[in-house]
Amino acid sequence: MKETAIFAGGCFWCMVAPFDQMKGIEKVISGYTGGHVENPTYEEVLTKTTGHTEAVEITFDPDLISYEELVDIYWNQTDPTDAMGQFQDRGDNYRPVIFVKDGKQRKIAEASKQRLVESKMYSKPIVTQIQPVAPFYPAEDTHQDFYKKNPVRYQAEQNERQSYQLNKGAELK
Repeated sequence: MKETAIFAGGCFWCMVAPFDQMKGIEKVISGYTGGHVENPTYEEVLTKTTGHTEAVEITFDPDLISYEELVDIYWNQTDPTDAMGQFQDRGDNYRPVIFVKDGKQRKIAEASKQRLVESKMYSKPIVTQIQPVAPFYPAEDTHQDFYKKNPVRYQAEQNERQSYQLNKGAELK
């Protein structure tokens, strides 16, 4: 039986590829969640007035990849110390959130977050939120599989992320 996971961690364009290429992942959909407007558009979310954050919804086979493994991949794609955006993406619509669908996912996400805190990998507090799943609205087709459809733009986004990470590297222990 397939399961789903929803993660927010900056621009959804950059969140798809790391999950999409893993064995056991059926699909990764870019979209919006956590807001108060039904069926928001990309332009509406960018106004920062809908309450949504860009996120990915991952459909996976738990016999091939566990939710815990997905959470571990997630931590490696985000800056868990930055509550108001990710890398060059600034604003509440880029906040880092693990959206959990049930108690099992919550327990796994909280334990993983606690391990990250205890690792002392970061000199700043881990601020990634763990929240209940909210309605998820798929983004427009132009935003799906962005890294495949727009490889040059995707690489530019990745380069900006890496540059940001290097400049912020002093905050890592």
